Amino acid sequence: METNQIPLPKWYHYVATFFAGMFLANALPHYIQGISGHAFPSPFGHPPGFGKSSPTSNVLWGAFNLMVGYLLFRVGRIDKNNKISLLLLYMGIVAQGVMLSLAFSQNLK
Repeated sequence: METNQIPLPKWYHYVATFFAGMFLANALPHYIQGISGHAFPSPFGHPPGFGKSSPTSNVLWGAFNLMVGYLLFRVGRIDKNNKISLLLLYMGIVAQGVMLSLAFSQNLK
């Protein structure tokens, strides 16, 4: 009798899952600020990461982060039945959220 079991994730699936959360979290502030028409710090500002970029640059940067996050999500083979992968996705989102809150609170003063 044949079973259709999903193979166990490898270590790199878990790494991809964590970084998927980080990229997906990073997409939000850039995309939201961009579509709201606000300049916002991005890697394209002067100095990079600290200077504000145009709204269009932020929309594109947010979209890029969303695409990379999605691809890493797929590579990570995230499954609702694999609690470790869900925890790592969440940890990546929270880790990036904390880092962004610290970085942007300094930049926006």
